[in-house]
Amino acid sequence: MFTRREAIRTTALTGAGAALSGNAVAAARAPGVAPAPVRWIDGAPPPLHTGQTFGVAWPRGAVGKRTALALATGDGTRLPGQNWTIATWPDGSVKWSAHALPADIAPADLTVVPGKPRAPADPVAVRESADTVTVTSGDLRWEFPRTGSIVLRGAWQGERQLVGPVRLMGSVRDAAEGGTLTPFKGSISTITVEQRGPVRAVIRVEGKHRAGTRDWLFFTVRFYAYAGTPSLRIVHSFVYDGDPTKDFLASLGLSAEVPMRGSLHDRHIRIAHDRQTFAEAVRPLTGLRRDPGAAFRDAQVAGKAVPPLAQMAPAVRDRLDLIPAWNDFRLEQANAHGFTLTKRTGPGHAWIDSDEGRRAPGLAYVGSPQGGAALGVRYFWQRHPSAIDIDGAAGDTARLTAWLWSPRAAAMDMRPYHGTMGMETYADQVRGLDITYEDYEPGWDTPTGIARTSELTLWALPATPETPRFEAMAAAVATPPQLMASPEHLHRAGIFGDWNLPDRSGPNRTALENQLADMLDFYEREVDQRSWYGFWDHGDVMHTYDADRHQWRYDIGGFAWANSELSPDLWLWYQVLRAADPRAYRFAEAMTRHTGEVDVYHLGRFAGLGTRHGVQHFADSSKQTRVSNAAYRRIFFYLSGGDERVGDLMRALVTSDRSLTTVEIGRKTPSAQARPPAGMIDMTFGTTWCTIAAAWLTEWERTGDTRWRDRIVAGMDSIGRLPNGWLEGSGWYDLASGRFLGQGKGIRISHLNAVFGAPEISAELIALVDVPRYRAVWLDYCRWYNAPKAEFEAKFKTKWVNRNLRASHARLTAYAAKMDNDPALAARAVGEFYGADAGLMVEPKDPRRTVNGVTEWPGISTNAAAQFGLTAIQMLDLVPAALEEQKFPPPRARRPGEGE
Repeated sequence: MFTRREAIRTTALTGAGAALSGNAVAAARAPGVAPAPVRWIDGAPPPLHTGQTFGVAWPRGAVGKRTALALATGDGTRLPGQNWTIATWPDGSVKWSAHALPADIAPADLTVVPGKPRAPADPVAVRESADTVTVTSGDLRWEFPRTGSIVLRGAWQGERQLVGPVRLMGSVRDAAEGGTLTPFKGSISTITVEQRGPVRAVIRVEGKHRAGTRDWLFFTVRFYAYAGTPSLRIVHSFVYDGDPTKDFLASLGLSAEVPMRGSLHDRHIRIAHDRQTFAEAVRPLTGLRRDPGAAFRDAQVAGKAVPPLAQMAPAVRDRLDLIPAWNDFRLEQANAHGFTLTKRTGPGHAWIDSDEGRRAPGLAYVGSPQGGAALGVRYFWQRHPSAIDIDGAAGDTARLTAWLWSPRAAAMDMRPYHGTMGMETYADQVRGLDITYEDYEPGWDTPTGIARTSELTLWALPATPETPRFEAMAAAVATPPQLMASPEHLHRAGIFGDWNLPDRSGPNRTALENQLADMLDFYEREVDQRSWYGFWDHGDVMHTYDADRHQWRYDIGGFAWANSELSPDLWLWYQVLRAADPRAYRFAEAMTRHTGEVDVYHLGRFAGLGTRHGVQHFADSSKQTRVSNAAYRRIFFYLSGGDERVGDLMRALVTSDRSLTTVEIGRKTPSAQARPPAGMIDMTFGTTWCTIAAAWLTEWERTGDTRWRDRIVAGMDSIGRLPNGWLEGSGWYDLASGRFLGQGKGIRISHLNAVFGAPEISAELIALVDVPRYRAVWLDYCRWYNAPKAEFEAKFKTKWVNRNLRASHARLTAYAAKMDNDPALAARAVGEFYGADAGLMVEPKDPRRTVNGVTEWPGISTNAAAQFGLTAIQMLDLVPAALEEQKFPPPRARRPGEGE
């Protein structure tokens, strides 16, 4: 067996003499700390932001544990900031630092430099007592109780309360239509202070929702307080742990009470619109038959206190009580293409249509010149059916509620979309798999255990915001401004394996760059063209196109939602790394929020596993770590400065190999291979081990805990000791030691092993730890997967079988060519890539066309697009010169089903 001592000995840092690929050379020890440029991804400072957190990568050895880092403008002026380490290199130096910037400090040129950070003018501070956690910034105070159903007790400015109790709330029905409606509310189990300031404080609240005596729907809600803003960012996550046949979630939201002061004509409503802001008073003074006077009308429209009533025209002043007061307001986004605004004077009276539009930004305010609250929801229209309610504006206390699922919509129906259809046995299920490609098994198409995370912002405001400020708030909610370290700096840091900056230095490279940009543009537009929206769907894309219907195969199992199949997440994030493109960043961010939550199980027997591409995100019975894959989340985690929710998700995956002891993740055809003994599982190297190794790598980087390094090395070394190494495809994996054992399987090559992050993770691991055996067998796999038949059979004395996804595997050939400095192999790699076998052709011109008003990309599938994107990006880094030495082949028709 491989001992721990051996693991430590073989885990020496990669030496200067070891061959590194691509930009991994930049990770060698670098002297000093070069300033890190940071940019707004939209190209210019925003008019408003509520605080920023972002990550910066550093070359190995450049930044020591005790090196102080500060934020500065381009001319060296120090800015208030806070920083902490979120990942280290194996030598203990800082790999990733996170930085927090106070609200509304938005320099056009920002850098991270050595030096002591400056404290903010009004720092955030946290104080804990037996029953309360208190967060203060300046004269604003937020209080969080440790127990009960109130997740936030309120906000005070001095002694004046601006926001009252905040609760999680919702309801459930016991039937899809009608049925008994049972309300529930959140109940706190724990509260944790994760960060204490001075720029940023983070409070994590966990618990379950309570309906009568029943506790269900686990929740984690984080509150982020930044210096310089009267707002809290709220990240709300829940896990659906109900029975989909009888637990029909009818509403889900967060509600804040708002103390109301002053006369009814001095109380104001603001609701963000996609045209003109809805700005009205509870009791209007404009448009009356009698004019109260311009000073009164102007003040009310501006949201300010009106002059003393003694100055008002008596004809109005003496009849104020006869002007209806509007008590309740509803913003309803029923779908992605339309919202309505209604209001009423009170319960028992009719709702009056006030306005309508297409896509509401998702922000509302209620209050007076003496203070109020605003509440916003990101992805408001994208994740319909959503709503924002204002109730009781004419009373002493208003209630402002953001509904993540509107109570006026039909209840969530999470039941499977079809019955057994006679597929009770494996034999019948294999027949079903053969026709639709959805891997069906009764009872496995369950949503129980999936999750969803939403982002909200709550403001405690001393007065009604002026309309331009309110509109800037709405824009910041809908499209949060984002800082990102420059691609040039990230590339120099040597992180995430083989990628480079955009390269248009030759005609072929220019064509590849154009196609990468065109594919991103196509998919981003396709989201809107096909309305890939909705609470559970937003963030995912479809898997395969049906050219006959001019529609994606949304209703064909196995070809519907992509669910990370063949790594679209990675493709998008590498595009972000290369160019800091705002569309790519936000597209990839939405996908990360979806695929890490909705497509993955967070409790139960499938915990730690994801579901591959089905008509519903959970429909396919193929439960795999290739979908829950930490490799798909870690780039966002680090760029965002360590997003805590995504960090939780990746941390939960470090033990996901344990789930494989009770869940068979292979196909249903009985295997001719012997079953492994107790304590072992049959594990594939690429679709399983590499995906879990990504979680171990991330945990080792984040914590410095060498247990995870040792587990990685045990797997790497033991794969290297197998007679045929990576070419064996899988092996018996010992859960206790983390090692693979050979069973004399011979060579078993799968086209899927290297298309779920294995090339990217292997490149990182080889650059980080020195395990010669793994490096050797991975290079063998890279050389021989696409090798010509005669050469392969002469080398291995075994029958060559047809290879699928050859174009995608060209990047493996290119990796070997780079590592061995082999021009002939580089030329072979380019030929494989340009050959487009089971992949997309290189298109010298944009191939999109419009058919009956629908824009199409002929031959597109997300499998092919994602793998083309990753392969092109890595080829541009590994063998850039060789890309210019061959001509693109002529276009060809794509065969139906190719590459699927």
